[in-house]
Amino acid sequence: MPHDPRLDPEMAAALAAEPLPPTVLDGLDREGLAALRAARATAAFPPPAEGVLVTDHRLPGPDHLRVRVYRPREAAPLPLPCLVWIHGGGLVLGTPETDDARVSRYVLEAGCAVVSVDYRLAPEHPFPVPVADCYRALRWTAGQAGALGVDAERIAVGGISAGGGLAAATALLARDRGGPRLVFQLLLCPMLDDRNTTASSREFTDPVTWPRANNVYGWAALLGPLVGGEEVSPYAAPARAADLAGLPPAYVDVGELEVFRDECAQYALRLIAAGVSTEFHLWPGAFHGFDGVLPRLSLPRRAAAEQIAVLRRAFGTDPGGSAL
Repeated sequence: MPHDPRLDPEMAAALAAEPLPPTVLDGLDREGLAALRAARATAAFPPPAEGVLVTDHRLPGPDHLRVRVYRPREAAPLPLPCLVWIHGGGLVLGTPETDDARVSRYVLEAGCAVVSVDYRLAPEHPFPVPVADCYRALRWTAGQAGALGVDAERIAVGGISAGGGLAAATALLARDRGGPRLVFQLLLCPMLDDRNTTASSREFTDPVTWPRANNVYGWAALLGPLVGGEEVSPYAAPARAADLAGLPPAYVDVGELEVFRDECAQYALRLIAAGVSTEFHLWPGAFHGFDGVLPRLSLPRRAAAEQIAVLRRAFGTDPGGSAL
């Protein structure tokens, strides 16, 4: 992928100067996956911003699901709008700490609280466990709104990559189960379709960020023998949903040079056709997760600014606008 002639020139130069280590999942057994998780757990992810207060909570229940709550340290008008955030990692990797820096920006620049879900991972916990954890965290957030200092009428759901797909699925569950009501869904390069039949799903095979082989691995971990078949639930793969009407307004983005490009574009168009107010961004010359990998470059900064702007509009924290 770094050699793709369509790659944004500034990002191409950065990757040539400092290549990214590839994440290769294809062929990993459970022991190998556990070793990869352990290695990533000791990696130096950027910490939360100094202006953000972080607390961990354990939800009632036998599994003691953890959520990580972020809020501004300095006094802010209460109650705060809240983004229930779901990290990426192909359904098999990741923790809330992975996104400490990203969600800190949302807190400080969009004027909100964030509840990040430490959902259980496949293959040890296949469908429906991950999305059930996310929906449970959403319900907990709404139920604890007063204690958390958040506005139960201004809750959104969002995520990146696998977390974007889980966010879309959580929005479907909230619609179908009568709540909690969501004001917005922020779907960043979401992982939506287990079938892997689009042109872009076949096109990108370089292991720098998220190639086809990793995508196949992640879906197989979640769904096992059901993957690609007729019985897959839309709560596992939101692209399977027959009806998208009644969902909250959405922001969907994706890079031009990634496996998820076509399924994200199709999902955004289907949301629009279903009457859901939707903003879609196809980032030219961008690869999967580019805004987190190279955050200081021009195109990633544009993408990050759009995320902040759309959250501010959705939450009504934009001085120049109002809630959607």
